[in-house]
Amino acid sequence: MRMLKNNLGHPGIGSGHQLKKACEDYWTGEISRDELFQAARKVRVKSLKQHQKAGTDLIPCNDLSFYDHILDMTLMLGAIPRRYSPVLSQVPENSEIDLYFAMARGYQKDGLDIPAMEKTRWFDSDYHFVVPEFTANQRFKLFSQKAFAEYSSAAHILGTSPKPVITGPVSYLLLGKEEDSEYGKAENFKRIDLIKRLVPVYVEIINLFKGYGAKWIQIDEPFLGMDLQDEEKAAFEYAYMEISMKCAGIKILLTSCVGSLGENTALAIALPVAGLHVDVMRGAEQLDELLQRFPQGRWLSLGLAGGERFMKNKNQDSLRIIEKAGKVIGADRLMIAGYTALISAPVNL
Repeated sequence: MRMLKNNLGHPGIGSGHQLKKACEDYWTGEISRDELFQAARKVRVKSLKQHQKAGTDLIPCNDLSFYDHILDMTLMLGAIPRRYSPVLSQVPENSEIDLYFAMARGYQKDGLDIPAMEKTRWFDSDYHFVVPEFTANQRFKLFSQKAFAEYSSAAHILGTSPKPVITGPVSYLLLGKEEDSEYGKAENFKRIDLIKRLVPVYVEIINLFKGYGAKWIQIDEPFLGMDLQDEEKAAFEYAYMEISMKCAGIKILLTSCVGSLGENTALAIALPVAGLHVDVMRGAEQLDELLQRFPQGRWLSLGLAGGERFMKNKNQDSLRIIEKAGKVIGADRLMIAGYTALISAPVNL
């Protein structure tokens, strides 16, 4: 059997920066909401057809963002800071996309003056994401349906099941920050404490994707490549045991994305998922330990090519890694991928 070709995510800006320009035109009022969505659809369709033409087996969807993929998750999970409520409640002509952009850029019109959410660097890249805000009394609920609409559209265009991409629950919490609520600051509150409130919404999301026909779902947990506290490791164990028990019939591809798993190798391997993606381009030293411990019957996705800073691949090195892994895992359980999503890659390449 042949190995599967897997892509973790594709540049969403468009080869001529079409989506970026469309967003800017929407912000200045030069185009309508429908024209903005049409521009996004054109970029998505082109990306999907490029994947199909290239023979990609696991074609990503929900990887296109109007502004930031972490902000997309914040909207999807209903973790919207209260200060943005007037954007919809006081301005009837606004819609979800206006709320989204208000969180990203602030909102200074219609008698409102609401600052944007904080932005910070995405690990060691030049990309900046919108930082989620959490309070001790934080509640989560499924809010945005964008990801499901994009899945349905992609499945129709491809004639087969694409692979939805979402940020995982533990990394989503760790990427955020603690904030005071209207009741003040809770003593000793840590955002990781919210994991048991958050996971049920993830279970709902994953099962909805399964209901739409998804066979695989990619869950990105970049913090698997970082130093973790005991309570954070426990959060991983809790989250993925719950997902495993309550989301039967859909394969979870857990994606670490950022360098070596290091001391988290045993943790990542023990999590009950169908497949694990690892960066063996920047974390080649982890491969031997990984192969020694890797569970029988699980899929291994090898991150072999550049993603953030696109570079010429060293094919002989990649072939040696593939051959080595294939002897242990079996070619029918291997996936070949970039080490991370291609979001920041030069789009014309």
